[in-house]
Amino acid sequence: MTVELFREDGYLTSCEALVVATEDNAVIVDQTVFYPLGGGQPGDVGTLTLGDGSVLQVIDTIKGEQGIKHVLAEESPLPQVGDRVSLEIDWARRHRLMRMHSCMHMLCSIVPFPVTGGSIREDSARLDFDAEEPMDKEALNAELNRVISEDHPMSLRWISDAELDAQPELVRTMSVQPPRGSGRVRLVEFAGVDLQPCGGTHVKSTAEIGAVRIRKIEKKGRHNRRVNIVFDD
Repeated sequence: MTVELFREDGYLTSCEALVVATEDNAVIVDQTVFYPLGGGQPGDVGTLTLGDGSVLQVIDTIKGEQGIKHVLAEESPLPQVGDRVSLEIDWARRHRLMRMHSCMHMLCSIVPFPVTGGSIREDSARLDFDAEEPMDKEALNAELNRVISEDHPMSLRWISDAELDAQPELVRTMSVQPPRGSGRVRLVEFAGVDLQPCGGTHVKSTAEIGAVRIRKIEKKGRHNRRVNIVFDD
């Protein structure tokens, strides 16, 4: 399977890799900096450079049975198994996704209800909460930006599946479970604010998220409140 370099360092933007398989218009390599679609975070886009200098566009990244699939634009030439290639993500897009994903963790830290769903985009995101009562949009907006501005540092650590099973309170999401199967689960911690299992990419500290704005809070069923957030550039 593909070594996931982004799990340990979300700031890596490029790497060299060996082609281990091709599938339709996708390339699978031995290691990658490209994050695949999952956990509400979109897959990375960027470029794959062949040994002869040809630059191919990676238009999506998804998980496959043989490893992480780097999906190329239609009619792109495919490298051969065993070829060396260079991979580089679209860093500007990734960084905005990282900022928004970390913002969702901050939102979790101030809304005391389980998460029933969510999605992350480059410039916006949403979380759905299992909450029956209305939320004060302005108060929540002020609290969210206050926590972000406090510059809480982020750190990563790993625990076993058994350790996570013994601490079910760590899992905030009802609809999406943390990635399992390798025998260990990654925890993302923003010091003093939030700790939960997550496989996504995150910024080094909350101040890097920048100012955000709660665009609207919607009622989506009797026990569901959807909080929509955008960057307040």
